[in-house]
Amino acid sequence: MTDNNGIEKATHPDTGTAEHSGNPAAHRPTPADAAGHAETTPRASDTPKPGTRKPESPKPHAVKPVPGPATEHPVPVSAPTGSDPAKWGRVDEDGTAWVRTADGERIVGSWQAGDAAEGLAHFGRRFDDLATEVGLLEARLAAGTDARKAKTAAIALAESLPTAAVIGDIDGLGRRLQAIIEHSDEAAAHAKEEKERTRHEQTERKETLVAEAEQIAADSTQWKAAGDRLREILDEWKTIRGVDRKVDDALWRRFSKARESFNRRRGAHFAELDRERASAKTRKEELCLQAEELSGSTDWAGTAAVFRDLLTEWKAAGRAPREADEQLWRRFKSAQDVFFAARNAAASERDAEFEHNATAKEELLRSYEGVIDPAHDLDAARAGLRDLLEKWDALGKVPRERIQELEGRLRALEKRVRDAVDAQWRRSDPEAMARAAQFRERVAQFEEQAAKAQAAGRTRDAEKALEQAKQWREWAEAAEGAVSQR
Repeated sequence: MTDNNGIEKATHPDTGTAEHSGNPAAHRPTPADAAGHAETTPRASDTPKPGTRKPESPKPHAVKPVPGPATEHPVPVSAPTGSDPAKWGRVDEDGTAWVRTADGERIVGSWQAGDAAEGLAHFGRRFDDLATEVGLLEARLAAGTDARKAKTAAIALAESLPTAAVIGDIDGLGRRLQAIIEHSDEAAAHAKEEKERTRHEQTERKETLVAEAEQIAADSTQWKAAGDRLREILDEWKTIRGVDRKVDDALWRRFSKARESFNRRRGAHFAELDRERASAKTRKEELCLQAEELSGSTDWAGTAAVFRDLLTEWKAAGRAPREADEQLWRRFKSAQDVFFAARNAAASERDAEFEHNATAKEELLRSYEGVIDPAHDLDAARAGLRDLLEKWDALGKVPRERIQELEGRLRALEKRVRDAVDAQWRRSDPEAMARAAQFRERVAQFEEQAAKAQAAGRTRDAEKALEQAKQWREWAEAAEGAVSQR
């Protein structure tokens, strides 16, 4: 595009607006450009001074900062500050703008929108914009963010400096760009090394998680804790970035396989557990029926033993489903309680009866202990003893803890009478008396056996021993009677 004087108008790459310049160098528009409507087109009569370079069209650039982690780098980062354009150039009264560089002065444009001071400030702001772009490149390089792109942008900016329509320390800006270019390869290598290190660390993290997941899948039977841990591993897995795609895919397949294996084992375990619980439920229902049938039994000893066996089977059957197990246990225990409550009631009644018998036997002994006196009248003593024994047997059983006391007193009376009979027998017929004494010894042995059996709770053995003692007593009394008749 050209103006009325035949000078080319440059279009800004960001805004698309036309800018006039005797040296059409690329630059970014500033707020002052819009406010002051700066005109930088030189007049046709303007000619460069001797020794200046012919302006060339610069390349436009738009460099944007990319955030990244800060890393150490030899390239200094300069914060953009407002420069003093008067140190580096001037604007003539006719509006021609000049910049001084190591190669000399050159025209950078023409200012027609105000006085020279405003024009100088305008081209100074353009330099500040360019310096800001360089500062952003330095920051990106220092942060290790895409050093290769930063190098490309720095080269493009360096190539545009000789024709840039700005007034400022262009040589210093060029040195800064050269430093960026020189150190970008080193920064790129450092960034690559850092990236590889990070990739290695992240890969090791995932490998560690995979190994733990595989161990859980193979061995763990703590189903809830292991399931929770696998979910934690998955959450941590999602936070790990930067792993090589192929390696990441392979590790993910291993992790997924481990989770599936664990889920299959856990599912099989609980399926088997369900089958076992169903079987336990069936068996416990059968045990409940047996217990309910036995609850009305009055065979206290035998049924109590059966209930003990049923309880052992109940424990061996395992657990049924929770609600069913609790309901079945209540049924079983209820039937058991009915039986044992009845047995306890019967036992209480029996204990009361035994206590009454003990009191009666104590009264009986007390009444005969003063009457039976073999030294005074042996025949009356023997008759009294027989009468005592008949009444004693008729009174029935006594509490276990009273047996030894009461039986001891009875045995003492018997011994007094027996000793008197033995003495008389020995006086009349030693051989017959010896035989009767042997019978009495047998009586004493069986009675002792009966007392021990009764104390041990062996009721049948005690009764059998007492029957035998009774038989031997009859024989002893018969032998003694035969001697006395002589």
